Amino acid sequence: MRPPARTYPEHVRAVLALGLPLVGGHLAQFAIGLTDTVMLGWYGAEALAALTLAHTLFFVLFLVGAGFAWAVMPMVATFAAQGDEVRVRRATRMGLWLSILFFLVAAPPLWFAEPLLRALGQGEGVAADAGLYLRVALWGMLPALGVMVLKSYLAALERTRVVFWITVLAAFANALFNHALIFGNLGAPSLGIAGAALASVLTNLVSFLAVALYAVRALPGHALFRRFWRPDWEMFGEVFRLGWPIGITSLSEIGLFAASALMMGWLGTVPLAAHGIAVQIASAVFMVHLGLANAATVRAGNAYGRGDPSGLLRGAWTVLALSALTSFLTVALFLGAPRTLAGLFLGPDDPARAEIIATSVVLLAVAALFQLVDGAQVVALGLLRGLQDTRVPMVLAAFAYWGVGMPAAWFFGFALGWGGPGVWIGLVLGLAVAAVALLARFWMRGVPQAAVRPA
Repeated sequence: MRPPARTYPEHVRAVLALGLPLVGGHLAQFAIGLTDTVMLGWYGAEALAALTLAHTLFFVLFLVGAGFAWAVMPMVATFAAQGDEVRVRRATRMGLWLSILFFLVAAPPLWFAEPLLRALGQGEGVAADAGLYLRVALWGMLPALGVMVLKSYLAALERTRVVFWITVLAAFANALFNHALIFGNLGAPSLGIAGAALASVLTNLVSFLAVALYAVRALPGHALFRRFWRPDWEMFGEVFRLGWPIGITSLSEIGLFAASALMMGWLGTVPLAAHGIAVQIASAVFMVHLGLANAATVRAGNAYGRGDPSGLLRGAWTVLALSALTSFLTVALFLGAPRTLAGLFLGPDDPARAEIIATSVVLLAVAALFQLVDGAQVVALGLLRGLQDTRVPMVLAAFAYWGVGMPAAWFFGFALGWGGPGVWIGLVLGLAVAAVALLARFWMRGVPQAAVRPA
């Protein structure tokens, strides 16, 4: 028997209770990367350039592996709604197994990154520093992927506050480790870029220990790590089939932005700097949409597990409305105070300050449109993942990003000569196509599917 339908105010309260801690957690995670950038920027420009290269390579591989962690969230939400704690444990364990196996695959390219970067035309010094960073940082990928799996598990069980506080702990720990190991403070040696890498490893280890300890102590009935070595090939296959398309979808999106940065670099230093500022500002706001998308995944997974299409529809409209409200507030901020926002990223004596800010103002105006469609497409992905629908969304998203967004960015930016704003208009078009296609997939395929309770 299905539960009585919730009203929209009840859905709003449920989504905010679930989503706000996730938003805070994503913002805290964003702060970790920002702290790395700022502190190594203080250490030296060459170290910062090397970190940019190293982070890009590390993050691309990490996102692919994180697809298995994201797959755990809708599966656990569905199993929990059905009261099936055995399958909750099985899915989470196999998510951890897949993370371990992915780490073994990803470690060699990270270890041998220096010759790879040289082959791609990077300078000797930058390639050497980036290679040094990655040879240390790669050991943090395994606990980082483990953290992602356990955070997905806890979020699916609607224990999002602990996810938030553990991420905040990680942000403070990362700042402390960076302060000590990059500059040689608190009695530690001054290790420069290697210190930043070691700080990341230590931060990920602290995070994993914290979240694993909580899971064991707060949810002893799930016994996540008891006889952990025993394989469960049936569930392993289920998590793999759901997770790899999520990883490829994330890779497609991050690849789109990496390629857009390359295009902006063709236009010169000032457009590239303005692009970096606009992306940082837009990324901070995107964390809000991403937190809402995670909440959408959990709520849709619950409704799917109960066979509750009415709850799914109302929950979907609620999350989309909250995302749209965030976008409208962002539009007001981006159009009302663009110079103030851009000025936060530049020193008062920077000789190119005025030119960079002027370019950033135009990009932020386009980014106002960008937020509307980016929020819609990531929430649509979250809803579809809640219904364990990932392969067709992967194809739709990849086509929108690379079949529409990238050619449009080149066409408007270079063929029409619109420069940086043209590149960003192309990104908006790609994300808009993704939003329309993914939402259509949800309404036409996802909602009827949810009417049938899964086995």
